[in-house]
Amino acid sequence: MATTIRAIRPGDKAPSISLIDQNGQLVRLDDYQGKKAVVLFFYPKAFTPGCTQESCQFRDQYEVFKDAGVEVIGISSDSPQQQAAFAKEHRLPYILLSDPGQQARKAFGVPKTLGLLPGRVTYVIDRNGIVQLAFNSQLKPEAHIQQALATLKRLG
Repeated sequence: MATTIRAIRPGDKAPSISLIDQNGQLVRLDDYQGKKAVVLFFYPKAFTPGCTQESCQFRDQYEVFKDAGVEVIGISSDSPQQQAAFAKEHRLPYILLSDPGQQARKAFGVPKTLGLLPGRVTYVIDRNGIVQLAFNSQLKPEAHIQQALATLKRLG
């Protein structure tokens, strides 16, 4: 019998995840709790047009997030080496996590698009570890940054 994975929604506690970043370091989402809010965005694949557009928009607004005391973290199933190359080529200043077994995607309940493509979902997680935004749009990568910034502005 197939298990239905429940998508994480606003008001839910963010799942505990631990993944390797583009520098080979273990990053634990729980380590930010009580310290910083986190914008966590799942993207399908490094170097693809939509993912590059989305990642570069987060890069271009990174100082706004940083000044607000917010950590930006991107996640895909790409290897740490692919993530490092992606970060270097596009000068991405934030953390990119490798989720090859899709444990984080499953923990957050990120849906697949058309049942095939890894989904594109952005979460805003407050300092207490509570999800304040879960925005899902495969075809509008530019909307993810707008939704994240609007949510952070609302939270103050």
